[in-house]
Amino acid sequence: MKKMSNIYESAANTLGIFNSPCLTKVELRVACKGISDRDALSKPDPCVILKMQSHGQWFEVDRTEVIRTCINPVFSKLFTVDFYFEEVQRLRFEVHDISSNHNGLKEADFLGGMECTLGQIVSQRKLSKSLLKHGNTAGKSSITVIAEELSGNDDYVELSFSARKLDDKDFFSKSDPFLEIFRMNDDATQQLVHRTEVVMNNLNPAWKTFKVSVNSLCSGDQDRRLKCIVWDWDSNGKHDFIGEFSSTFKEMRGAMEGRQVQWECINPKYKAKKKNYKNSGIVILNQCKIHKMHSFLDYIMGGCQIQFTVAIDFTASNGDPRNSCSLHYIHPYQPNEYLKALVAVGEICQDYDSDKMFPAFGFGARIPPEYKVSHDFAINFNEDNPECAGIQGVVEAYQSCLPKLQLYGPTNIAPIIQKVAKSASEETNTKEASQYFILLILTDGVITDMADTREAIVHASHLPMSVIIVGVGNADFSDMQMLDGDDGILRSPKGEPVLRDIVQFVPFRNFKHASPAALAKSVLAEVPNQVVDYYNGKGIKPKCMAEYESSRTLAP
Repeated sequence: MKKMSNIYESAANTLGIFNSPCLTKVELRVACKGISDRDALSKPDPCVILKMQSHGQWFEVDRTEVIRTCINPVFSKLFTVDFYFEEVQRLRFEVHDISSNHNGLKEADFLGGMECTLGQIVSQRKLSKSLLKHGNTAGKSSITVIAEELSGNDDYVELSFSARKLDDKDFFSKSDPFLEIFRMNDDATQQLVHRTEVVMNNLNPAWKTFKVSVNSLCSGDQDRRLKCIVWDWDSNGKHDFIGEFSSTFKEMRGAMEGRQVQWECINPKYKAKKKNYKNSGIVILNQCKIHKMHSFLDYIMGGCQIQFTVAIDFTASNGDPRNSCSLHYIHPYQPNEYLKALVAVGEICQDYDSDKMFPAFGFGARIPPEYKVSHDFAINFNEDNPECAGIQGVVEAYQSCLPKLQLYGPTNIAPIIQKVAKSASEETNTKEASQYFILLILTDGVITDMADTREAIVHASHLPMSVIIVGVGNADFSDMQMLDGDDGILRSPKGEPVLRDIVQFVPFRNFKHASPAALAKSVLAEVPNQVVDYYNGKGIKPKCMAEYESSRTLAP
């Protein structure tokens, strides 16, 4: 138990870096009004794209579904974003008309945009602004964004609905039903939670299973009223009302463990007019599964160890280490950039590793005794045990190996990613959250084996590992940004996309005059979410939760 509480304390101390700024997730819902189309004869097929600004560049975060022929769309899809209190996070909402035969933006017409900060939306809870097109207002069109904090409860629920014997609303074919679920708010307004897809020409539809957060469904209140409406879809956007019913999350939970819950779908007009009216069909909830979302701290406290590996670039472009201009120059009083980056990131990672032994590798040098080029050699020259004792051990191994190497090339990082991936893939056999691997790559230049590296990263995205690349020196690192999937989805040369974004790239020069903590925070900010995404995605719970829960109550 002693070891557990030590890890608890050190984690709690350094978690300040992860927790204090963020860990508030915010759900944004979007609706538009009065969108005018370029073609007056037809209504647009709108879709809203959310972009975020990073280092002066806008990049796409996510997009809503496309709603066909609609000038006042209320979108069902939510945007979930991390809210950092101490940062100005600039957002841009762009409304595009997506033509049905093409889902890309090439064919799309830009209908207007709105820029604001996340802080503005969060502080006002509901922000409505005119849409602007090339600096001018786009007719009378406006956009409304509503923010809700995901307060503590990140659990989500999986629901699977079907219906039978729905009223037929179409003359020549059967109805085309879809289902909408609304949450009734305390102020008597209603909020769209989910809209299913349309099932064409079918009075007994089975809609696709969908996931929604418990927070979004009922604001964490199981008895909150939910209003459900079944519509018959019409291509002109004027959908016909079939019927409605109301429920609660508590009632829906009845559809767990193989049971079903059913409701009569009622059209109040028919009920009032027709004597022998029974219903307009039956809606069935076939399954309700609740998925518990565990936090980064849950996994760490449950005994998940962070296995930290370092890889250092020893290519000739760093310059001769004996020369004071070299990036590898060992100054008697001043650590070089490699050492600064290593210590800043390593000191935080070591708090999450009980044995404090770190494998450290080099790449791009000719190594003794035969002076052949290697892209994954142990810097302590002990291939059977490349581990160094603590970050101090890595620093000493680095300093003592430098004079023995011939700096060479090229800059290949795929071999070292593959090496760590091999250990991570052995870990997956345990089927538990015991070890998560972080590879820190320190490099001075653009990598030479980009195709192999992309392939290696796509493979590694299926494993319990993350890759952090710190660019040292003043090279042009624009190619490296591509590996950091923030700006779009990284794909292997064969076109396979990464399963999760596991690469974080940071140029050291951005932090030259900042504190080591600022570099560490920037580099490690995404790691907690990457750990959680991996294990939650695989349905792996934290290990000894019971032990952790008991230590949690004892902890100050």
